[in-house]
Amino acid sequence: MPGLLRGVARTAVIAGTATAVSNRVSRRQAGRWAQQEAQQTAAAAPPAPEAPPPAAAPAPAAVGMDDKIGQLKELSELKEQGILTEEEFAAQKARILSS
Repeated sequence: MPGLLRGVARTAVIAGTATAVSNRVSRRQAGRWAQQEAQQTAAAAPPAPEAPPPAAAPAPAAVGMDDKIGQLKELSELKEQGILTEEEFAAQKARILSS
């Protein structure tokens, strides 16, 4: 019986090692193929021009205090609902107050 267990254990170790090696080779080869594909794509495509930064929304010419208060209330509601982050809220609030 001990010989049988030893044979089964040896087979399990060999099979496990073979599987691990096979998986590692497959991952390495897939990485090489991806790298080659990226190089070919970069060489074939001309460099894309950089997109200009998005223009800031123009502020209305004369915004009354009531309009600013209304906008700030809408912003605070969006922040409370979780739509705006604290940073986004602060940036928009500064934009409204500076106009």
